Amino acid sequence: MDADVTDSAGPPSDPDHSAGDKPQGRSQEEPGPEDANPEKGTPKDGTPEDVNPEDGAPEGGTPAAGEETPAAADPEPEAGSEPEPGAEPEPDPAKAGSGESAGESDGAPEAGGDAGVRTWADRPKDGIVAARKRRWLRWTALGASFLVLVAAGVGWWMYQKLDGNITTDTSAAAELKAYEKERPTPVVMDAQNILLIGSDSRAGDNRKYGRDDGGSQRSDTTILLHLAADRKSATAVSLPRDLMVEIPSCRTEDDKETREQFTQFNTAFELGGTACTIRTVERMTGIRVDHHMVVDFNGFKDMVDAVDGVEICLKEPIDDKDAHLELPAGRQTLNGEEALGYVRARKTLGDGSDTERMERQQQFLGALVNKMQSNGVLLNPTRLYPVLDAATKSLTTDPGLDSLRDLYDLVRGMRNVPTEQVQFLTVPRQPYRNNANRDELVEPDAGDLFKQLREDRPVAVVPADELKEARQGQEGKQDGKPDDTGSGSPTPTPTYSGSSAADDLCKQ
Repeated sequence: MDADVTDSAGPPSDPDHSAGDKPQGRSQEEPGPEDANPEKGTPKDGTPEDVNPEDGAPEGGTPAAGEETPAAADPEPEAGSEPEPGAEPEPDPAKAGSGESAGESDGAPEAGGDAGVRTWADRPKDGIVAARKRRWLRWTALGASFLVLVAAGVGWWMYQKLDGNITTDTSAAAELKAYEKERPTPVVMDAQNILLIGSDSRAGDNRKYGRDDGGSQRSDTTILLHLAADRKSATAVSLPRDLMVEIPSCRTEDDKETREQFTQFNTAFELGGTACTIRTVERMTGIRVDHHMVVDFNGFKDMVDAVDGVEICLKEPIDDKDAHLELPAGRQTLNGEEALGYVRARKTLGDGSDTERMERQQQFLGALVNKMQSNGVLLNPTRLYPVLDAATKSLTTDPGLDSLRDLYDLVRGMRNVPTEQVQFLTVPRQPYRNNANRDELVEPDAGDLFKQLREDRPVAVVPADELKEARQGQEGKQDGKPDDTGSGSPTPTPTYSGSSAADDLCKQ
């Protein structure tokens, strides 16, 4: 009988398991004939006999096949709990016959246990580390979410501020709509023609720059900016304020109609504002003006200060009381106030003509564009914001450009234009035959320039002395034909006196 009882701890091939336990991970098999043999430690009536504990089985016998007793189970300890110090772990009943205990397994998993579970002493440590990691991840996610919300709030505030700086000129849009039938039809739809007007109003903060004629405004500088449809070039054409032109009948601020007249160009802005100036330009050039911008003195100054000044070179010192400007000769960087005096000075520089002043304005604007592109201002939000803030504060536009999104789209289209393809020139003109203090267009040169821009065709610019030498060389030829022309050659690109944003003012 004793021999039968000791055999009930399990077959010799698997001494670590009782007859009723099967290893986990194996497929459950139907009990064979041996398992039902009543001689393997269990009477035929199913009542277990007493078993000697020293033989490796708990007292009370083995359970029936397929049953699992609490003593044989491997209880899962609670997370974070550790055995009391000095306490011996309870021996595994399944290993009692082999003399092994849970603490002597050297970390090897039990044959019937979870292969991925280590010793009990390691389990609480893993739980603590995992809990700390989860807390760290939660705080990191909360911090990142907070930063995103703050950034979004600041970005929205900046957008709203810049967007609110812009003034919309609705009156000009309404008047232009009334004269829609007489306006030119766009030839190239993707090209853009923008009229830039520099107002010399002496009202408000601008009073220190001259006499305040009741707050009247005059167009001190007018530039027609043509952006090519492929956005690979930009051409800025200055229109002299003293140019004699035909000005159509316009509506004044007090809702009166002016008469059509032949007079100097800047009278149009003084009489009928932006709408009258646009209609005058369209009648003179045949070019449809898509948008317009009016910038006053303060806006120009603040933009120069926002890019930390613009570098120029002076061949001679300047001392101009009217322009509030006193500068030594040589290379130097102008701040906003000095830059404004430089582009406005006329009487003490050169021959004192408006022609030379326009050339200085063009060169300075080219240096400003070059400064913005070379220093990455257009691609750096922290540097671009002050420029946009300065520009929008003193900017008045048509409804098509009165939002920050519209201006951004415009700047984005220009930021990839090479600086050598950002060209500045003055419309071909000469002293007016009836008054040397006024200008008139030179034909057919002016007409050819307007035709090139209208049809979105390229133009070229070179310094005035180079253009003069080239024309003298052509006139000296007996056949009167340029070198690059012939029966099968294409029409040469018209060339005019001017400069580009890539020109270095200190190397001229």
